[in-house]
Amino acid sequence: MKLATFQAAQGYNLAKTALKSPTGGAKPGDAAPAAPAQDANPAFKAVHDVAATLAKGEQASVNYMTGKADPHSVVEALAAAELAVETAVTVRDKVVEAYQELIRMPV
Repeated sequence: MKLATFQAAQGYNLAKTALKSPTGGAKPGDAAPAAPAQDANPAFKAVHDVAATLAKGEQASVNYMTGKADPHSVVEALAAAELAVETAVTVRDKVVEAYQELIRMPV
């Protein structure tokens, strides 16, 4: 496996672990994090929604491999995960494009 691929997989695993933990990746000795506000930034909510969709796809795959899920539910979960990733990539590309346009503007 290439080093970049390994680092990407490791980063993904760390992010997934941080999202699952109730303290958001904080160590046991750290101070308790503040409770998120009800009107939290929608961008962060979207990121958590994408991560949750990916986790559902992973769980459906694991359930299918262990014989606990039917193929139809796995295909649905993986299609939803694929759509979420494609949407996130499209939004990222648009943000980068807008940033590049701002940078090119004369002052």
